[in-house]
Amino acid sequence: MKRHYPVVAAFLIPAMALLVIFKIYPILLGIYDSLFSYSFVNKATLFAGLDNYITVLKDASFQNSLKVTLFFNVIVNPIQVVLSFGLALLLMVKLKGQRVFRTVHIIPITVSFTIACTLWGVFLSPEQGLMNSILNLFGISNQAFLNNSKQALAWVMVIATWKGLGYWALFFITGLEEIPSQLYEAASIDGAGYWKTLRYVTLPQMKRTFKFVIISDTISNFILFVPAYILTGGGPEGSTDFLMYRIYRTAYKYSNINQASAMIVILLLLLVVIIGIESYLLRERE
Repeated sequence: MKRHYPVVAAFLIPAMALLVIFKIYPILLGIYDSLFSYSFVNKATLFAGLDNYITVLKDASFQNSLKVTLFFNVIVNPIQVVLSFGLALLLMVKLKGQRVFRTVHIIPITVSFTIACTLWGVFLSPEQGLMNSILNLFGISNQAFLNNSKQALAWVMVIATWKGLGYWALFFITGLEEIPSQLYEAASIDGAGYWKTLRYVTLPQMKRTFKFVIISDTISNFILFVPAYILTGGGPEGSTDFLMYRIYRTAYKYSNINQASAMIVILLLLLVVIIGIESYLLRERE
């Protein structure tokens, strides 16, 4: 066994080094920065303790970003999980033209989020967008879409769901393909129809995949940034001001790295709590 230690170390050390450099070190640096603040009077960085956290938590803009992010996740996560699983089931059906259908569903995955948001921005343009042209055919007047505080978040939800649907479906397809065919054969012999087979065979076998997708999707949506940066600028009226975009603006627009670091730590703690709750609830159902 000892003879294999050098080989194991050769594989582990580079991976651990990358983990420390690109994951652990930035987190520790963020925590460190959040405990300090720059004094323009003394022109020096001073120890601030928890002052940055108190200031951030009392800030109305941060509170709004937190509400927007939480609301977005509560709505989008279940929709993405259910629709992506449904899409995976459809992609598993053997029909004519299924290869074409599978190719089409891959397109949103291959397009970068930046390009996708740019295209959606053109599509939803209030003046010359195709969406308003379609609505006009049905006698509906032009809509502001992303420029309307009552519509912007809903359209960002649509865009994020469209972008993530095919991606998460790939994981469900992998899980479906790993289910032993003998289980389906036994269900067929017992006379179980499609819905009973889905309920008593497919879903129980997909618990681990569901757990992975739900938790991963939660993380992905909590750090959503591109739509706010490309399409809305956090507006209108803060309706799409997600936490990651608020952190970006605090750090690079307002040049307050210390408060931005405090926001990152709060975001990480929030994610840890939510993922812990999800893991516990999903474990109870295994």
